Amino acid sequence: MTKPTWDPAQYLRHAGHRARPFADLLARIPGLPGDPPRIADLGCGPGNVTALLAERWPTAHITGYDNSPAMLDRAHADHEGPTTGGGRLDFAEADARTWTPAEPHDLIVSSATLHWVPAHADRFTDWIEALTPGGTFAFQVPDNIDAPLHALMRELAATARWKGRLADVLRPEDSVHTPGAYLDRLARLGCAADVWQTTYFHVLEGEDPVLEWVKGTGLRPALTALADDPEARDAFVAEYRDLLRDAYPSAPYGTVLPFRRLFAVARKAA
Repeated sequence: MTKPTWDPAQYLRHAGHRARPFADLLARIPGLPGDPPRIADLGCGPGNVTALLAERWPTAHITGYDNSPAMLDRAHADHEGPTTGGGRLDFAEADARTWTPAEPHDLIVSSATLHWVPAHADRFTDWIEALTPGGTFAFQVPDNIDAPLHALMRELAATARWKGRLADVLRPEDSVHTPGAYLDRLARLGCAADVWQTTYFHVLEGEDPVLEWVKGTGLRPALTALADDPEARDAFVAEYRDLLRDAYPSAPYGTVLPFRRLFAVARKAA
């Protein structure tokens, strides 16, 4: 899988839809033991959902971590600083593949990030060990690698025209585990775990809205791999766009994108 470059403006085109799963995850996180609490957001992106943590815990010291300079620049500019309750929101560069907390945390949360991290479940041990007693590790990830927007992308990338450029570039089909596998891993680490799935039916507006959605996320590795050849990049996107138009037809009220996500909230014993 190619490490993608990220475009904050493209990602934020559907900011409301993308923030909703984080709000749903946040609603299931129990009270935190620290006063004020210490919180980390792994894969914070442009910081718009990290800011929701400050609304829930206004006294907390919250740090959003990301490995994209472009995303961090946007987060610094739009969201960093003191919070209304006397806490602080800041951002720092880090990679979830290697990040280990330097101090105890009351909450480690990650939204739409871990599916980009190979062997991410192996990191759970370090993160849970870093939680204070009674602290929580919570995450959500897209769980729709079998959906047309991904399946069609993979099929197109595997055709004779594109496989030489895009072989092994896209996110693999095993990048997310089953709900039962996550539950088992978290429970064996001594946590009370709550794992569930939700399918959202996003109604998107505008021209080719599913393409615009995936250009902000799942298509990024292909766009990155073809960045040095704009003609080829545009040709691949045009072919993919046509496939998406058939798979996700528009209606008078918009275009419906069914999108399944997987959630987990794991609380460490007090």
